[in-house]
Amino acid sequence: MTLSPSNGAVSIAGKSPALDFAAMEAVVTVPTFRRPEQLLATLDSLRAQKTQRPFAIIVMENEAEKREGARAATPLFVAGHLPGMVIIAHDRGNCSAYNAGWQTAIRYFPAFRHLLVIDDDEIADENWLERMCLASETMRADIVGGPQIPVFAEPAHEKWATHPVFAPPYSESGRVPALYSSGNLLIGRNVLAAMGPPFLDLRFNFMGGGDSDFLSRSAERGFRLGWCAEAPVHEAVPARRVEADWIRARALRNGVISTLVEKKKRAGTPFANTKVLLKSLALLAASPIRGARRLYETRSLSVGLYPVYVALGRVMAEFGYANEQYRQPEKN
Repeated sequence: MTLSPSNGAVSIAGKSPALDFAAMEAVVTVPTFRRPEQLLATLDSLRAQKTQRPFAIIVMENEAEKREGARAATPLFVAGHLPGMVIIAHDRGNCSAYNAGWQTAIRYFPAFRHLLVIDDDEIADENWLERMCLASETMRADIVGGPQIPVFAEPAHEKWATHPVFAPPYSESGRVPALYSSGNLLIGRNVLAAMGPPFLDLRFNFMGGGDSDFLSRSAERGFRLGWCAEAPVHEAVPARRVEADWIRARALRNGVISTLVEKKKRAGTPFANTKVLLKSLALLAASPIRGARRLYETRSLSVGLYPVYVALGRVMAEFGYANEQYRQPEKN
């Protein structure tokens, strides 16, 4: 069966038999791209969740040709080992995959209250789903984020855990002013209903940042944000991601995303682009001082350079620079 929602064509590769769509209180969406073994580990962690809440899983395969993830995961659903479905998001790109999964959740699961997101290189704590849902309910937060704890491929790389690229933005649970990532996230159905498809802006498809933009727009609409420090996922970090060029590229990219998100936020207001540019230039001017302070505090040149690269990325975005890291997944 092939669907054609506003975000592109979606095919159903397989689903659990006798799946009670209307009974599901939560839906967990898992985008995947060329990581079949890691995807299976992610699904194992979801199967081990300790919760009484009925939940389903939607795997969004974004490799429409080889479909390695779908081929690995579909038998688990068809055999009834996991509740949910595997879909093929035919339009390639990070945002396309998320949009396909979230719209599929709304289409097929009429009663779910919470939509959760976990990536295919992450392992969920056994209490992850329950704690994320409970945090949303007790905090009265429409969107809840949680920590992505880096698990480095080599023990010697553990020192990178506190680097701004890997460290969580908050250390304690509670209401927060902003969230930045979908790697560990809960979104209320009410948010999706209000924001409407396509949820993630396809301009961020290969750069990343569509999640940050979505979260920023949701906060602007008045939705309440929370953080659950007790609901971690553990993210595999290959050795490639602690190399200097990858860290630099990610920092520049974060700066570009910051500028693009802010421009969208200010769109339609007087002198919007000028204000964004002036802010970027001010941050660039201040970045050596901020970097020197971080260098002094951490004794890490990479940490010290991070605010400089982010500020450079903000300014470079004004001249059309876009580091689309996801176009070359083997280097990401």
